[in-house]
Amino acid sequence: MMDRVHITDVAPRDGLQNQAVHASTAHKLALVERLAAAGIGSVEITSFVSPKAVPQMADAADLLPQVQARLPALRSSVLVPNRKGLERAHAAGAHEIAVVLSATETMNRKNINMGLDEAIAVSEQTLQAALALGLRTRAYVAVAFDCPFEGETPLDRVVDLSLRMTKAGAHEIVIADTIGSASPGMVKERMGALTQAIAADKLAVHFHDTRGMGAANAWAALEAGIRRFDASVGGIGGCPFAPGAAGNLATEDLVLLAERSGFSTGISLPGLLDAIDLAQEVLQRPLGGRSIAWLRKQRDSASGTHLKRPQGLHQSPTQLAPPPG
Repeated sequence: MMDRVHITDVAPRDGLQNQAVHASTAHKLALVERLAAAGIGSVEITSFVSPKAVPQMADAADLLPQVQARLPALRSSVLVPNRKGLERAHAAGAHEIAVVLSATETMNRKNINMGLDEAIAVSEQTLQAALALGLRTRAYVAVAFDCPFEGETPLDRVVDLSLRMTKAGAHEIVIADTIGSASPGMVKERMGALTQAIAADKLAVHFHDTRGMGAANAWAALEAGIRRFDASVGGIGGCPFAPGAAGNLATEDLVLLAERSGFSTGISLPGLLDAIDLAQEVLQRPLGGRSIAWLRKQRDSASGTHLKRPQGLHQSPTQLAPPPG
């Protein structure tokens, strides 16, 4: 049997949080529906952060219940910054939450105005409170390769923080290349050290494609035994609090890489193209990862029968959701 690669698409949260064009709740719901129709089983829907800090996520409490009502089988996660965010998420019906802990002092100061020790304590308390509510939990270790302010992040600190989040109750630890500075060698080294301390099936990776090495880094993670990945359809993304962060590793690039290398994802590439079509209409700019031109050519080619559009996805974006406003 082929190894299964599990992908969480983070476009509705990490992808949309830093965009100049604000997507409406209806468009976000339509995007999540297209991701689910393409075979994505896990989606990071939104974040319960301050609307003043991230106005694009101000509709979190409206969006999440709609997604869960329309797509009850979908694994829907939401990001929460602290206990207050957790309370809001729980009130909206969240089943799974994620916390984000930056691995350096300066990044925490710039991002949440806390030192590293305080940020660790807040993350631990939030995870423990989520467990008490019966929620599934993820913990991001951000800037796990390099920090935009402090340079290379010490590997032993990344391992230590990952272990602390595991002990606090995180079901999954997501090692995040927040600014897209990692290289395959760094990925192999860091994931090798982490899998010595934490079971590989509890580890995931989150890559940005700032330097064009997102797919290469994903391959290095696969070789290190990692089978859980974050990605963003169309490569949408960019952290508003991390200077230099570009878009995420594109889901379509990751699926193509995995499937062509003998792994199973259960995800339809034509379905992802439909999601990209919607997203670029909403955001009013071209989208797509490294493989997008080839994938579209295959879809549009009469000989590309293996990439025909799946049944039920022939509607235009405007048929699925009204325009913003």
